[in-house]
Amino acid sequence: MADYWNHNTAYHPWLMSIASRHRGDVLDVGCGDGLLSRRLATVSRSVTGIDPDSSAVRRARDRLAAFGNAAVLQTSFAQYDAAESRFDLITFVASVHHMDLRTSLLKARQLLRPSGEIAVVGLSANKTVRDWLWSAACLPAVQIGSRLHAETRDIGVPVAEPREGLNDIRRASEDALPGVDIRRALYYRYLLRWQNT
Repeated sequence: MADYWNHNTAYHPWLMSIASRHRGDVLDVGCGDGLLSRRLATVSRSVTGIDPDSSAVRRARDRLAAFGNAAVLQTSFAQYDAAESRFDLITFVASVHHMDLRTSLLKARQLLRPSGEIAVVGLSANKTVRDWLWSAACLPAVQIGSRLHAETRDIGVPVAEPREGLNDIRRASEDALPGVDIRRALYYRYLLRWQNT
């Protein structure tokens, strides 16, 4: 299966750099067709990808077939039973807005090892004047990036529009993960990072 570039995969190097520091066990929540899981498997002890969509899971399993340290499970994060497993890194790429944010972050926090991290590449809705201004300011760079990288927009996985604005996301995240770092990013994304202590 071929690699591709879009507004989500643009942040795979950021996630891989975090995984490279841990070299441990990763949970990729909403793994879709498995492209990130495959990349993470090259720098991690193990990768578990989960996704509720059966078609995406089949494609992810095909993509990861050659990797003995990776597995893909068909389940939602809410229904995922990790049993005794704990993780050094939990990633959400364009997936956490499909779920209840606070509940999902709290569950992810419980699944971390000491010094483990949560990393989110998320989408937010434009709710404030500042949100709209940021989106407008990013538009030229977004268009240039999409053309330069021959963006693949539709990869055949379920999508949803974000409902929460960045201010709402900050409040819910700070409640679940005290000291969380959230920053705006290009391609209409935000980056969230939190380390367990």
